[in-house]
Amino acid sequence: MRDFVAWASLRERSRAFLTPWEPTWPSDDLTRGSFRYRVRRHAEEMARDEAYSFFVFREADDVLVGGLTLGHVRRGVSQAATLGYWMGEPYAGKGYMSRAVRAALDYAFSRQRLHRVEAACLPSNAASIRLLERNGFHQEGFARAYLNINGQWRDHLLFARLDSDPSPARRPL
Repeated sequence: MRDFVAWASLRERSRAFLTPWEPTWPSDDLTRGSFRYRVRRHAEEMARDEAYSFFVFREADDVLVGGLTLGHVRRGVSQAATLGYWMGEPYAGKGYMSRAVRAALDYAFSRQRLHRVEAACLPSNAASIRLLERNGFHQEGFARAYLNINGQWRDHLLFARLDSDPSPARRPL
């Protein structure tokens, strides 16, 4: 619960920035009870090897800047997960999420031994497309009415990165 205030504050300050790209927020989304439930659910998903959720902190001062999840983990013949992420508006475009995605991919491929990490984003989200491409994801397709975003079924671009794909050269921040 120690991160609740920072999380709720960042999400509230970034609400207008985030809502075009996210599912509709429940009315109690930023409450302590909702946060407690979210933390418990994430811990249970990790224990069951279903999802791995992380907050993203700025290294210099340990300030919360966003979060990401390796969700919908599929084992067996797939060995895959789906990457999702959000960034607080004050920290967007500064390279924090790119570093976090690189770390998440290393965790997915090295520690979790996944073969494939997938991601989807709205065709209008140029920043997300750049983030994925800069981190070695390849666009693989287009899904009509794929996810319900901000109250509407929206088309998405589908991306993936394989454990065998070469790591892209790191760009200076």
